[in-house]
Amino acid sequence: MEAFSFERKIKHYSSYQRILLVGEGDFSFSVCLARAFGLAVNMVATSLDSREYLMLKYSKALSNVKELEARGCIVLHEVDVHSMSQHPFLIRLRFDRIIYNFPHAGYLLGPFSSERNRFQIWFHQDLIRGFLKNARELLTAIGEIHVTHKTTFPFSEWKIVELAHEVGLYLVDEEPFSLRDYPGYENKRGDGMCDQTFPVGMCSTFKFTKMLYQSSPSCFHLGITASGP
Repeated sequence: MEAFSFERKIKHYSSYQRILLVGEGDFSFSVCLARAFGLAVNMVATSLDSREYLMLKYSKALSNVKELEARGCIVLHEVDVHSMSQHPFLIRLRFDRIIYNFPHAGYLLGPFSSERNRFQIWFHQDLIRGFLKNARELLTAIGEIHVTHKTTFPFSEWKIVELAHEVGLYLVDEEPFSLRDYPGYENKRGDGMCDQTFPVGMCSTFKFTKMLYQSSPSCFHLGITASGP
């Protein structure tokens, strides 16, 4: 597959970056990026759900996945953020941007759970900690991990910046997030009423790196990024 002949951008993201998206719901965010780039040969988009279960949960999932694949994106299912650095396809790759939008671990007590519950918060923190630890292993030396997350209480109690420090990551930027910047993106609940959106409210994209400085890597097709012999 050929690399891009010229760079295309949308917000923080470029067609010259090798991008990994994790925890995708109906893959509409991935499709938004792919349409902005034209092709998606620089992208790997993943979900925790199996392909079959994904189609049951989200009405547009099948069409979105088909569009991504037609644009050259690699789509992987049943990818657990707690172990993704050891995934047989991902283990040899390194990425310039790793994106996780509105991570959520699900509800400990089903529909009766409260986001304010301390055990529920710990449940979410375990998810974030596992993701950041694994994402760090898949990151290029000057790459960035982007987590978009609500900043109001009780979501602020997840303390994601502190969790990042625990695994050797540094916050280099925090920027307010707006759905208007990503045409076609539909944020999905993922638990319970899966195919419904939820109000994002006040939220930010937190950008983490392994270094204390920020740079813009020159990047091309995924095949260039393999590690090892």
